[in-house]
Amino acid sequence: MPSIYVNIFLAFLLALLGILVYQSHLISSLLCLEGMRLSSLILIILIALNAHFTLSFIFLIILLVFATCEAAVGLALLVTVSNTYSMDYLQNLNLLQC
Repeated sequence: MPSIYVNIFLAFLLALLGILVYQSHLISSLLCLEGMRLSSLILIILIALNAHFTLSFIFLIILLVFATCEAAVGLALLVTVSNTYSMDYLQNLNLLQC
């Protein structure tokens, strides 16, 4: 296994560890999710480049579009929660409250 695959897999695991450690803040959780998504996207791109399968790049563009939408929704959620509650602690948020 080439070292680039190992490095990307370690980046994914580091972002997963970051979610487990820094789960109290919303911004830290969103950044770790973004890191996990980016490392998995890079890994899929490298596999597609090594497979020489040109139709797989359409799938990668679709993944990138959905990832951009996910980042925009996460940022909007962060801004809304910060303006409403004036903090981003996840344990103090009551999501069942209307």
